[in-house]
Amino acid sequence: MILLISGTNRPNSLTLQITKLYQQLLEARNEASEILDLQDLPLDFASPALYKKEMYSQAFLDLRARVAAVQKIVFVVPEYNCSFPGVLKAFIDGLEYPVALRNKKGALVGLSTGSQGGNIALSHLTDVLHYCGLHVLAQKPRLPFIHKHLAEGNLTYPLYQQLLEEQIEALLTF
Repeated sequence: MILLISGTNRPNSLTLQITKLYQQLLEARNEASEILDLQDLPLDFASPALYKKEMYSQAFLDLRARVAAVQKIVFVVPEYNCSFPGVLKAFIDGLEYPVALRNKKGALVGLSTGSQGGNIALSHLTDVLHYCGLHVLAQKPRLPFIHKHLAEGNLTYPLYQQLLEEQIEALLTF
């Protein structure tokens, strides 16, 4: 089972559309996956309770358990202010450290409406994930100007589809 994390809680995000597309590509290879959408985070997850396990809501504990149960994770990450979304960092901070991510394998997909495709965001997130012990696949597709190349949940630029397919191939043997 591969867990796909849609790295923003923004409603109707392009990130979630790419995450669903990624899941379809995995399904075409008969690979089981599920999506963890950060929109499903409980509204109070980032309160001071984030630092006191005994105060976690059951909804947050359930999301943490989903991460704990898998060995491979794909983060689909939008670029926000030249980095990755704070809600994703807060979610990672709320995972059980150090066991939640340690010695697991992960892949990153970056996207942006600008020209860099989330390059700096992926770099920042890679540093955080390495600190947490996650082995990150070197192949990190970046999808710049994603708003121009996505229509009705489908990529209109064949290179982006190819980059995702190549990453999936590498992830499956990683």
